[in-house]
Amino acid sequence: MAIKVRSFRLLEEYWIELEFTDGSRGTIDFSRWLVGRGGVFLPFADVDFFRRVRLDEEAGTLCWPGGVDLCPDVLRHRATGAALPGVEPTDASDAA
Repeated sequence: MAIKVRSFRLLEEYWIELEFTDGSRGTIDFSRWLVGRGGVFLPFADVDFFRRVRLDEEAGTLCWPGGVDLCPDVLRHRATGAALPGVEPTDASDAA
């Protein structure tokens, strides 16, 4: 079963608290992730635009005007530190 965003709560500025369908919760500071990226993320420099976020219940993720949305697996990873599906965790001791 794919994990989806169940609900979210806007906190201050670019912070959002997320709850996922598996019961996990976490917060993300989107300013460090999206602001200043350009392209489709250019509007995110305006915090008022960012705060127009909505939950796309069908896709189970956050979305913004203009069709911008983010993968729920990536949101869960950023919010909770959970592994991304299909991505093997790396062990820093293996890198030599």
